[in-house]
Amino acid sequence: MDSLTQIVLGAAVGEAVLGKKTGNKALLYGAIVGTIPDLDVLFGKFTDSITAIEWHRGFSHSLLFSILAACVLGWLMHRVEHKRNLGWKSWAILCFLCLFTHAVLDAFTSWGTQLLWPIRTRFAWSSIFVIAPLYTIPFLICTIAVLCYKRTSKKRRRWNRIGLIISTSYLISTLGIKAFVTNVFKKALSEQGIAYTQLSIRPAPLTTFLWNANVATNEAYLIGDYSFFDSQPILFKTYPKQRHLSKYLLNYQNVQRLIDISEGWYIIDTKTIPWVFNDLRFGLIYRKDGTSFFSFSYNLEAQNGTIKVTETPKTKGDAHFLMKRLWNRIKGN
Repeated sequence: MDSLTQIVLGAAVGEAVLGKKTGNKALLYGAIVGTIPDLDVLFGKFTDSITAIEWHRGFSHSLLFSILAACVLGWLMHRVEHKRNLGWKSWAILCFLCLFTHAVLDAFTSWGTQLLWPIRTRFAWSSIFVIAPLYTIPFLICTIAVLCYKRTSKKRRRWNRIGLIISTSYLISTLGIKAFVTNVFKKALSEQGIAYTQLSIRPAPLTTFLWNANVATNEAYLIGDYSFFDSQPILFKTYPKQRHLSKYLLNYQNVQRLIDISEGWYIIDTKTIPWVFNDLRFGLIYRKDGTSFFSFSYNLEAQNGTIKVTETPKTKGDAHFLMKRLWNRIKGN
């Protein structure tokens, strides 16, 4: 999830654990600790593109990291706040819950998290987008309200509890919404006589009213979307796999690593220079000129017997047009 959301979640968890004893210090420490797992992005800037992708939401988002970091941070907070005489375990519990709830929240997104690292299984329930206003805004309002009361106030604890209940309830509801939408897509595929081997569904950016689906068949991928305000059948656009055209690239380790990252949802475009590896899991971005490209794609360049990988850049113009098109699509087909 985005940094603001993780700050709010961390602050609320910190308040729930030690707010009655430490007041706003609990919110402050919770907010800070709640952002620590995302520092993996900064470390990724000092390495190559593929390694940065592999690190993202890996160890720093695991149960193991939450335990180890909580012990260290809890001891440091105890040293800083020794006058409060709360003991390092109280601070360690605050840190653990802030770190682990960060990782669990990220598991609801399409990218997911490696909660059981070093086991490389990625938990990705794909029921919420990384920026989710309906989750964050009510939560933020309740957390701000907490600041208006003294640490001993019952209203303070009530506002914090309301924020946690509303946000958690919304998060759980997205799983139910996804289950409903999955049935809608399956019904559409059945009615259109489309045989498929895999189906992957995720929410569109910023909303749970619009959903995207990737459908794998033997020779192609189909991509479609569904809005709760649609009145016409779902249309699926076909993207041929054409695996035979890129078969020779499988000999390169970096290409194999990208395939592992994409979990097999990929198309390699060998018609362009440089070649382009498209990760299909996160949908398409459309441009004003009518063209489109996949949200996560990587240029592949042969250099000294290996393949150099660089992420395809996006522009502010792409994002602006995406938002306009998104709003029009939510309103229905």
